[in-house]
Amino acid sequence: MGEVFRALAVLAEPPTVESSSIAHALAIDRAPDARAYTELFMLTLYPYASVYLGADGMLGGEPRDKIAGFWRAIGAVPPQEPDHLAALLGAYASLEDREAEASDPVRRESWSHARRTFLHEHLLSWLPPYLIKISEIAPAYGAWTTLLRDALANAAGCSHVPENVPSHFRDLPALADPRKDGVAAFIASLLAPACSGIILTRPDLRRASHELGLGLRQGERRFALEAMLAQDPPRVLAWLHGETQRWLTLHRASLPIHTAREHWIERTRQTAALLNEVG
Repeated sequence: MGEVFRALAVLAEPPTVESSSIAHALAIDRAPDARAYTELFMLTLYPYASVYLGADGMLGGEPRDKIAGFWRAIGAVPPQEPDHLAALLGAYASLEDREAEASDPVRRESWSHARRTFLHEHLLSWLPPYLIKISEIAPAYGAWTTLLRDALANAAGCSHVPENVPSHFRDLPALADPRKDGVAAFIASLLAPACSGIILTRPDLRRASHELGLGLRQGERRFALEAMLAQDPPRVLAWLHGETQRWLTLHRASLPIHTAREHWIERTRQTAALLNEVG
């Protein structure tokens, strides 16, 4: 499986002359082109774990530091962007290789433990909802998404499920309540997937504006959502509540049982309950 993860990692980076041959080796009819890559990974869904694991939904911070710490713990030098999806998939492939190559049983078990920990802490903690969203908005990456989802499911099925929730999710703040914390704080936490349990992209807001007949402000999502709430608070809150209900169904149908999956479900339930109260 290591080679599969390594090949999928390459296709999560900007397309090169190699991309077509790698896609062919994975039985993908056509490698995504530069336009598809830019639209998905640079403009819509940033391929960084920290965005989906942090309390603020931003790049870097504590999630990136934790991932970098794992690299150091196994004796490796962290890359400049240790939480980038391609780097994470490549790291997992390397851990599989180390485990397979170890001749000493004790050493092999040590690498196996590191691989399982990395899988549940830094991959399964955020990739299931991330891949759900890619499958909804980026048809050019459909085959890639399916292969990665299958590879993760196979890896999860062959690994012991830890009892503890991934460390990224410990001590996360609750979703901000607009009635006491203000609208800006509410929107900020709603756009932090680890806090709200959902991933809201610019295409989602475009869909909401179309369905509700509201204007969509250009610029960052927080400004666009704030402008929509100012136009028609009850209907926008109702739309957001419906979106959380949709995500509950998506989470339940995602990857096999693991502690991160339960975190996403519970956070989405809490968000739905708050939206129902304030709507």
